[in-house]
Amino acid sequence: MKDAYHQFCQQNKDLPIFFQDWYLDAVCKEGTWESAIIQKNKQVVGILPYYLKKKGPFTYITMPPLTKMMGPYITTSYRKEPHFTKICKALIEQLPKVAYYEQLFSYQITNWLPFYWKNFQQTTRYSYLLDITDLEGVYANFSADYRNNKIKKAKQLVSIVKNFPLKDLYEVNKMSFDRQGIAIPYSFNFLTHLDKTLSTHQAKASFFAVDAQQQIHAVAYLIWDKERAYYLLAGDNPLLRNSGASTLLVWEMIQFAKEELGVKSFDFQGSMLASIERVRRQFGAQQKSYFLIQQHRSKTFKYISTLKGRLFGK
Repeated sequence: MKDAYHQFCQQNKDLPIFFQDWYLDAVCKEGTWESAIIQKNKQVVGILPYYLKKKGPFTYITMPPLTKMMGPYITTSYRKEPHFTKICKALIEQLPKVAYYEQLFSYQITNWLPFYWKNFQQTTRYSYLLDITDLEGVYANFSADYRNNKIKKAKQLVSIVKNFPLKDLYEVNKMSFDRQGIAIPYSFNFLTHLDKTLSTHQAKASFFAVDAQQQIHAVAYLIWDKERAYYLLAGDNPLLRNSGASTLLVWEMIQFAKEELGVKSFDFQGSMLASIERVRRQFGAQQKSYFLIQQHRSKTFKYISTLKGRLFGK
């Protein structure tokens, strides 16, 4: 199946970055990735990549680190009924029998009925997208506080630079997790490997807000495909959060995405936290729903996962 998947990626350069075989190779280091594949007339018309991991005696499917969407991807000519449902059913039949299944589906999938019929569960989640075809309109749609206070203040205090060491980005990114009492969910070695891969494919840029004393106020990491730029990572120094640097960084990335990359959309990535949702709205971003699809096949695995979640706050 991998050979067919690699060929499909070569023939479909407009695939979202998270579906690209090279991206999956980079992020699936603690397990393996495979894919269900459906072909019609010797052409691949549907894929469903998945990340397999093991925990003790259990094998399960989950999301790789720093991967924001997976699930089915159906080619354009087969997205309408009855083709869509038939292809999804056939993809589901190819999935391995695992203790647990969890995937975040891409925005393309707005109908999860084939999974419902197979006893999967769904939770609606939200991301926030900006149409950046008109930069003047985008900026005008920022909240007055962002336009008149935060961005203007930040411009007086920091400069936006690129190509600082990745270690600096990781350390500031980690500060944001530390501030919330959460363990950062990926190592520096993992990020280094992903960064090298993205650099090879010319699909990443890092941004740093730095003051005259060379203090880093905030960081951001942007990746992209042919259609969209994704706000993958961010962080700020908790002692310097009032400078407005994080807000300025977002505006700089939006301009970069439009003027340098020529993409039409800026994806803030999903978050269900009220504090983050409020920030996204102040940038004028529009709410976009997507699906979290899950299925527990093992009661024991579910019990262990729930117990560890309670113990460690996951």
